[in-house]
Amino acid sequence: MNSSKSKYIRISQEIIARIESGELRPGDRVPSENELIQQYGISNTTARKSLLDVELKGWVTRIKGKGTFVLNRSKEMHLTRILGSLDAIKESFEENLIHEGFTPKTILMEKTIIENGISTNVNGRIFSIEGPVLKYHRLRYANDILMKDDTRYISMTACKNIHLVETGQPLVRLYEEKYKLKIENIHRTISTTILYPDAADNYFENELPLPAFILNGVCMTGGGEIIEIEYSLYHGDKYRFAIDVKPQLFPPPSIFRAADEKNGS
Repeated sequence: MNSSKSKYIRISQEIIARIESGELRPGDRVPSENELIQQYGISNTTARKSLLDVELKGWVTRIKGKGTFVLNRSKEMHLTRILGSLDAIKESFEENLIHEGFTPKTILMEKTIIENGISTNVNGRIFSIEGPVLKYHRLRYANDILMKDDTRYISMTACKNIHLVETGQPLVRLYEEKYKLKIENIHRTISTTILYPDAADNYFENELPLPAFILNGVCMTGGGEIIEIEYSLYHGDKYRFAIDVKPQLFPPPSIFRAADEKNGS
């Protein structure tokens, strides 16, 4: 085996190892050709062959003009979504599915204005939005399987005329880019329920009782203004949730010792 061949195989194996370890998750972009060239000091040809080898082995897919993304290889078609990350909330549901190798579809069920406002209980605390509020109800599919029954209630005081706006992009991104609102606080709770086939508000078309996750959430600005309340049902057999929590930064122990000495402790 010549050195150039062994080099591109070694690089492709390193990329696959990062995928297998979970460092690169389904839907994540893998390093581009230019990034591999800079990282390993290799030629364009070697970088291209490295990515092609990973693709031919079924780990990634290339999307023209976007990059190379990790495929979802779960036999049961499980989707993993991250809680506790503002960056994850700003990502597009449809783009994520495309990156993972699925075909997305969205059906708009309802887009109506509620004059009297809305309230919800999240983690034992009541959050309310005064009217008018836009109710935005969508069904989100992957490969024609309903994955998420998604309902949002959006403050029309903060987002004027949002009922007239094309909402193809993630809503949090829309709040920040169009309405110049800085979303800084996200509160969410997850619970479970059983969806029965004969329930009037069940759109999952299940023939047997189906477990589902219920996500209640609110999006708020740094000043405490509630922009959105969410109530969504997730297909319980198709979703996993990961928690992304950044630990608080604490002062070094020496600071506490100095304070104790100063206080005579």
